[in-house]
Amino acid sequence: MEVGRVGMNLGQEVGVAKNRSGNQPQGFGKVLLDALTEVNNLQIEADDAIQSVALGQEEDLHRAIIAMEKANLALGLTVQVRNKVIEAYQEIMRMQL
Repeated sequence: MEVGRVGMNLGQEVGVAKNRSGNQPQGFGKVLLDALTEVNNLQIEADDAIQSVALGQEEDLHRAIIAMEKANLALGLTVQVRNKVIEAYQEIMRMQL
């Protein structure tokens, strides 16, 4: 899955919140967990690519750099989503009853 698709999927799934097997809605926690799992998979893929290049098993440096950039962009998106969630929570806590 491409990094751009991670962000699109997160936005689409939160808005639609349907699972792939039918029309049963998913919880926000499940959508968030799936997105974080994908970010983690991209990080692992980047680490594997870097290790392969460092050990001389892989000569294609471009693949490793692309994997690193995908992981970096996905992590950056995750941090921004986290910041927005925290900001929204703080705004809700400031509301007067």
